[in-house]
Amino acid sequence: MVKEILFAGLGGGAGSILRYLASRVTAKAAAFTFPVATFAVNVLGCFLAGALAGASLRAGWMGAPQRALLVTGFCGGFTTFSAFSLENVQMYQAGSYAMLAVYVAASVAAGFAAVWVGVALTS
Repeated sequence: MVKEILFAGLGGGAGSILRYLASRVTAKAAAFTFPVATFAVNVLGCFLAGALAGASLRAGWMGAPQRALLVTGFCGGFTTFSAFSLENVQMYQAGSYAMLAVYVAASVAAGFAAVWVGVALTS
C-alpha cells in the first residue's frame, strides 16, 4: 500500500507540473477567451487514462503500482476530468445508463454550484 501511495504522489507531481507547463505555453501562444489549455489537457488526460486502462485490460501489464503511478497519479495530477470520464465509460460498458446519466448531471451541476457558492462566499 505504501508503494502505491508513493507512486501516486510521484505521478501526481509529474502530471501537475506538465499541466502547469501546458497552461503557460498555451497562454502565451493563444489569446482566446475559450479555455484552450484546460480543454486540451482534459481531452489528452482522458485519452491517456482510457489508453492506459484499455492496454492494461488487454495485455494485463499494469499492476497496482503502475496504475497508481500512471492512471491515478499522472492522469489525476494532469486532470481529474480523466478519472471522471473513465468512470463514465465504465458505467456505460456495464450498462448502467441511468446511473451514468445521474452521475454526469449531478457532477456537472454540483461542481458548478460548489464553485459558484465558493466564489460568492469569498468575494
